[in-house]
Amino acid sequence: MKIYLVGGAVRDALLGQPAGDRDWVVVGATQSDMEARGFKAVGKDFPVFLHPDSGEEYALARTERKSGRGYRGFVVDADPSVTLEEDLQRRDFTINAIARDETTGELVDPWGGVRDIERRVLRHVGPAFIEDPLRVLRAARFMARFAPLGFTLAPETAELMRQMAASGELDALAPERIWQELRRTLALPRPSAFLRCLHDTGALKAILPELDALYGVPQRAEFHPEVDTGIHQEMVSDMAARLAPGDDLIGFAALTHDLGKALTPSDELPRHIMHEQRGLKPLAALCERLKVPTDHRQLAEAVCREHLNVHRIDELRDATVLELIQRCDGFRRPERIAQIALACECDKRGRLGFEDSGYPQGQTLQRLHAAALAINARDIATAGLQGPAIGEALKKARVNAIHNAR
Repeated sequence: MKIYLVGGAVRDALLGQPAGDRDWVVVGATQSDMEARGFKAVGKDFPVFLHPDSGEEYALARTERKSGRGYRGFVVDADPSVTLEEDLQRRDFTINAIARDETTGELVDPWGGVRDIERRVLRHVGPAFIEDPLRVLRAARFMARFAPLGFTLAPETAELMRQMAASGELDALAPERIWQELRRTLALPRPSAFLRCLHDTGALKAILPELDALYGVPQRAEFHPEVDTGIHQEMVSDMAARLAPGDDLIGFAALTHDLGKALTPSDELPRHIMHEQRGLKPLAALCERLKVPTDHRQLAEAVCREHLNVHRIDELRDATVLELIQRCDGFRRPERIAQIALACECDKRGRLGFEDSGYPQGQTLQRLHAAALAINARDIATAGLQGPAIGEALKKARVNAIHNAR
């Protein structure tokens, strides 16, 4: 029995990246062998065991054979005769198909992963890549993570992804898995690389058609020097990663704020009148399809609906500002106003030439919200008032507080 460190732990060490979870492959062993050494079996689809002391995962070397549609349609063989090279061959990308001998520290690299790390190329291991549609999303997510390090997608891998998108195989992806990959992507340094990778290979149209529809839609150059709405969306998503690193809640709101621009009638272009209202329907469809969590959905709806109002907060009447805060549930969920302000800042700065500009509107919204939030019914004169009259008095006091805070 031989044990090897594999996958991301080896890759990240070679890249000089922080160490994450460690995964191990065991060659030449059976389940009985592992349990006799105190390992606890936990795998359902294939044999995985937890180390009795470290709790780290150890998997028996295995091969996989396609037996059906989708990413679950595989037959697994974990016979002790399976070699390390055969196990590495079933992996998705060469940079993930490197092993390090537990005893000697020697690297085992049959598929050129070290070379691809040196050349900063994301490349599939072999033709079996096309059998698992989830790998299309993983490729795009890896690009979002590694593009800042200079990685590019190998042309032959991009071609396989195009074939998979054209074949309809991506339709087999469960919505929950798409959301899982998207959510992880939104916490990475360059979400634009995810969008661009999927769009260029035709996969975005199959997976996130509401976003794919933004590419090629023109905007007014005086407000959007980048012109193309798809490029604007890429820039907004990257700005969210910059201003709210690791925050997939802000990232999702930024990602979906402009979906209505894909629905603008052609005779209105490049203007996008009412796009913030038009965007609510495709946003609802996307959230329903992917089973997006409620917090993500509610914040995204607020940002989609209100981002133009926040941009022109200085022009809004005091009563209109209060109505905006109420629509966004800013009294029951006060943290949401700061989140909306930040997502709107991502939109404003996610434009060519505006990347380092200020966004005082965000501070203004939060200041006016704080002033209104400080007013409670118990703090105002309500003697002799009942029912709706108390609500009107509270509203008047809050409007006055907003006026005085400007």
